[in-house]
Amino acid sequence: MKFHIPFNKPCIVGSELIYVGQAVAGGHASGDGPFTRRVQKLMEERFGARRILLTTSCTAALEMAALLCDFGPGDEVILPSFTFVSTANAVVLRGATPVFVDIRPDTLNIDERLIEAAITPRTRAIFPIHYAGVGCEMDEIMAIARRHHLLVIEDAAQGVFAKYKGQWLGTIGQLGCYSFHETKNFSCGEGGALTINDPTLEKRAEILREKGTNRSQFLRGQVDKYTWVDIGSSYVPSDMLAAFLLGQLENMEKITARREENFKRYDSMLAPLVESGLIRTPFTPQHCTPNYHMFCLLAANLAERTALIEHLRHAGILAVFHYVPLHSSPFAKSLGVPKLDLPVTDDTSSRLLRLPMYYDLSDRDVIEVAEAVLGFYKSRQTTNLIESSVIFPLGPSSVGREQSLTLSDGGC
Repeated sequence: MKFHIPFNKPCIVGSELIYVGQAVAGGHASGDGPFTRRVQKLMEERFGARRILLTTSCTAALEMAALLCDFGPGDEVILPSFTFVSTANAVVLRGATPVFVDIRPDTLNIDERLIEAAITPRTRAIFPIHYAGVGCEMDEIMAIARRHHLLVIEDAAQGVFAKYKGQWLGTIGQLGCYSFHETKNFSCGEGGALTINDPTLEKRAEILREKGTNRSQFLRGQVDKYTWVDIGSSYVPSDMLAAFLLGQLENMEKITARREENFKRYDSMLAPLVESGLIRTPFTPQHCTPNYHMFCLLAANLAERTALIEHLRHAGILAVFHYVPLHSSPFAKSLGVPKLDLPVTDDTSSRLLRLPMYYDLSDRDVIEVAEAVLGFYKSRQTTNLIESSVIFPLGPSSVGREQSLTLSDGGC
């Protein structure tokens, strides 16, 4: 089915195609060329990061992080169940065990108040995920990590160009992982980056990224030949992808400003539904600066969300739900992950709906999507009112009672 308002659409906002042409014409289209170096330098300077290495994806960055941390059988890593599978895969691929905890009901980030209870003598690290580009409570998480001598790896796949208390997401823990996938704010189709905030990890990170060789040192003239010195893989992206990404990152403010406009228009138009208790929309703490990665809403229940998705599809609008909780997945069960009671995760997963959000989404598009959502709830209220009137016939003494019942039936 073709949608005239898709969920996501890639964009060109600057010199992306010019740079790709230059990468090809320059004769270095493979990894670690001039555009890769320009992107890494731009990000390091802009984010105040010690070292940033481009990777083929955020998945690759997470796997590199797990390698750098030397996870192995018997080790445990704490992370939320409400995350993309790559976060857990990075842990499992090293033979370690993911330990899932619940999320906060407001930001949908890992609930820092539950972390300490999940720590055992086998715990090695914490993986906070900055959901929707809103920062986790990193002060508390870092304090817990220091008390228990744990590493912190930030999954900032959705958090590029967002801040927590003035610090860029991805630069707070020992390591940070970014995504430049097609669905992210800044994209090269498929790409990622590893932020190295601990200087003791920098040298080995270069080796792991270059298939376990010291090739980076060779290219800098620090060794006369390069060879196999460690484990690793091919985590280096094409310089053509880096060239496209450079055109995006040069326009981070422009892209973010446009997404903010769309986010705030959604928020304003859907406010009556929030005030009536029919839906819930995103929450951002005052000490966090979001990047407006997504606009999501929480419906009353799974059935209502399913009906709303179908309503929007009929209107030519593609809206999607998000993660199926990892702790209840078939593979988690095969790993022997015990049955867990994570009520906020399970509830959120069944009710969350993401609306279209991308740079080229026009004002008219946003209005159309919001009006479609409003129309859905208006029709449900009308239906509920008609059904309710069978039991409570309309009359001077029953109007307030029926209106209250209608709002309650659609509440969350």
